[in-house]
Amino acid sequence: MNAKNPIAGLNKLFDNRIRLGVMSILRVNEEVSFNDLKGLLEVTDGNLATHLVSLEENGLIKVHKGFVGRKTNTTYTITPLGAQTFNDHIAALELLLKNSR
Repeated sequence: MNAKNPIAGLNKLFDNRIRLGVMSILRVNEEVSFNDLKGLLEVTDGNLATHLVSLEENGLIKVHKGFVGRKTNTTYTITPLGAQTFNDHIAALELLLKNSR
């Protein structure tokens, strides 16, 4: 951690609570559907979709589109880059808390 800037190690992508929530959920689950994410985070379709696109464009999550019967099913998984980036962010938060005492 930068001694002059205690928040330097934090990742700006996770400033938003929805993106932070998505990453937290995907970090501990192998795969999660759009509807499950929407329900867990209590957000609208459009709001969630916007944040998922941002995470996907940055290579942090992967989208899987398929069908269950005749109904479309979209699920999400965390990428290795996403897992590492999120772990680094959590470590920076922990260090910030530790050094704030």
